[in-house]
Amino acid sequence: MRILAIDQGTTSSRAIVFDADLTVQAVAQQEFPQHFPASGWVEHDAEDLWRTTVDTVTEALAKAGPVAAIGITNQRETVVIWDRATGEPIHRAIVWQDRRTADICASLKAAGHEAEVTERSGLLLDPYFSATKAGWLLDNVDGARARAERGELALGTVDSFLIWRLTGGTVHATDATNAARTMLYNIGTGKWDDELCRLFNVPMALLPEVRDCNAAFGETTLFGAPIPILGVAGDQQAATIGQACFQPGMMKSTYGTGCFALLNTGETMVPSQNRLLTTVAYQLNGKVTYALEGSIFVAGAVVQWLRDGLGIIERADQTQALAESADPAQQVIIVPAFTGLGAPYWRPESRGAVFGLTRNSGPAELAKAALESVSFQTRDLAEAMRADWAASGETATLGTLRVDGGMSASDYAMQALADVLAAPVDRPTVLETTALGVAWLAGHQAGILPDAKGFAESWALERRFEPVIDEDRRAARYAAWQRAVQATIAAG
Repeated sequence: MRILAIDQGTTSSRAIVFDADLTVQAVAQQEFPQHFPASGWVEHDAEDLWRTTVDTVTEALAKAGPVAAIGITNQRETVVIWDRATGEPIHRAIVWQDRRTADICASLKAAGHEAEVTERSGLLLDPYFSATKAGWLLDNVDGARARAERGELALGTVDSFLIWRLTGGTVHATDATNAARTMLYNIGTGKWDDELCRLFNVPMALLPEVRDCNAAFGETTLFGAPIPILGVAGDQQAATIGQACFQPGMMKSTYGTGCFALLNTGETMVPSQNRLLTTVAYQLNGKVTYALEGSIFVAGAVVQWLRDGLGIIERADQTQALAESADPAQQVIIVPAFTGLGAPYWRPESRGAVFGLTRNSGPAELAKAALESVSFQTRDLAEAMRADWAASGETATLGTLRVDGGMSASDYAMQALADVLAAPVDRPTVLETTALGVAWLAGHQAGILPDAKGFAESWALERRFEPVIDEDRRAARYAAWQRAVQATIAAG
């Protein structure tokens, strides 16, 4: 039998059908519009998310035939509020990238609330997360707060909204990984937190039930015979599962528009002293596995800038040949802080900068610097993770990095990553790791796929990148990057 993975992302919805050997049988994808009603605001029409999900599932099932179970993975932190009676959203979804609540976060931080928020949720006070978005919707949509108090509305991340619609409004639920990104969930107790809900003024009656990643989330009859929904995880946690990072110390990094690195810390909830996030990696059969997470805002987006902003390439894959032709004597550095600096700096006010330009600098040197900027940012995360993990009393050694996402297809970028990290970088044969993760969750729960140990043994390496530069050169390059970042921060 086959398994369907629904992958609802920031720019498109996809449906992927896997067979019992976890080979892709069918793929369907549709993009949908992004809405930018004001500077720093990013919205989606939740009906677009739903429509494209239904359309892609219908197309994929037409290609591959019936499936035994569904797994759902989704863009995290994006929040929707809808009417419980009609299922209609009261407003567009506010997307994880949205910065409209920056002033609210700054006020809460100035009032001294960040330490408590971090202790309970593992997160930092930032508009990235769902809580202040939810509060904004309740305060700015006419009548929303009163309707919420009367129990007429439901709130959820995108997975919850899709589950509600797929099950005809019979299930209002989420999984622990998505709940952990709302800033309303206590990752220590595994429950919605009274104090956080009070701080952000979000009624608990709005919130979905929190279940394991491999739980039953109802069934859908929209595509013919009933199909159970048996796996749910936020996209980065789903990729961690798809990369079979089941042992403490294993680390994966996903390179898409941004970059998200997760380090499995096992049963240990490691508090970060280096501005990383402590979060839920996954929750299976009632047992929580924790992670440290670092977020880079611009990874693949720096290549898009070369294409769309500078016009020096027509396709992303042209960067490799350009970078290889760069003058090795030049040390151009790009700090791609186009929307601020993410972890471990968290400087939303910073903007991008280029250092080391000469009269001979051209497209090749900029392409090289763009690809290398991703490796330097990843090392920033790795250094912070190493320090936090060591401080917790655990072994500080970080081993091989498993990579996925569109940018991981670049041999040049992955070799630069291995060189800067001084560690092997492993690229799997299956790059659809996000969808693969929830396919395994649903397939194992349905009795089709093996347990975690068996799934890990099926993980297959496509290529390993070993570091090839010496330590002196590595140290000099990273020191130059650090100086460039500090200069960027100083420029505001």
